[in-house]
Amino acid sequence: MSLSPEEWTALWLSAKVGLWATILSMPLAVLCGWWLARREFPGKLIAETFVQLPMVLPPVVPGYLLLLLLGTQAPIGAWLLETFGITLTFDWKGAVLASATMAFPLAVQPIRLAFQLVDRRLEQAAATLGAAPLRVFATITLPLAAPGIFVGAILCFSRSLGEFGATMAFVGNIPGETRTLPLAIYSYSHVPDGDAASMRLALLSLALAFAALFVGHLLTTRMRRRLETRGRD
Repeated sequence: MSLSPEEWTALWLSAKVGLWATILSMPLAVLCGWWLARREFPGKLIAETFVQLPMVLPPVVPGYLLLLLLGTQAPIGAWLLETFGITLTFDWKGAVLASATMAFPLAVQPIRLAFQLVDRRLEQAAATLGAAPLRVFATITLPLAAPGIFVGAILCFSRSLGEFGATMAFVGNIPGETRTLPLAIYSYSHVPDGDAASMRLALLSLALAFAALFVGHLLTTRMRRRLETRGRD
């Protein structure tokens, strides 16, 4: 099960992409989850559908749309290149964006549910005692929704580790730059004598996904028990 330097590179790149995709996704996911849970507005059903759309589209479609928008010849991509010298295509930063796009809906769902389950009477009581809305959110709403937010982060990171289609369509399969674990497995499975490497990386991906989900469930259970204990006190 010892990994070659190329396999270690793919593992490290996947971890970096997954971490940055989670960091970039979570603030917006928290905001979106709260917005969908607490606000009623015209077109809410359309907004909910749009948020969940990447989950049901073929992954290559969001990747292709990102390429049309952010490629070096695309309007936004050309502007980023000319103004800031930023290129997302064929770069690991583009892999982060592709992973974040595909993982975002999975992060929003548990966060939205967590906000819906927060007892609104606690928020009202804090407001009655003079707490400002922002303080109520930071000291009451956010801590009570923390287990769902943590689950969203774990799902986002795990989904980012496994992203394939959007990454392939948007940034390609470049060793050392955009070749994450799924792309490395695909590449090794299509070359002679690559079965052993494919199997090693597949088992490694399985172990990482299982470990992330297990730790997420474990910590979420502990956080929920702690909150229940505080509530009884």
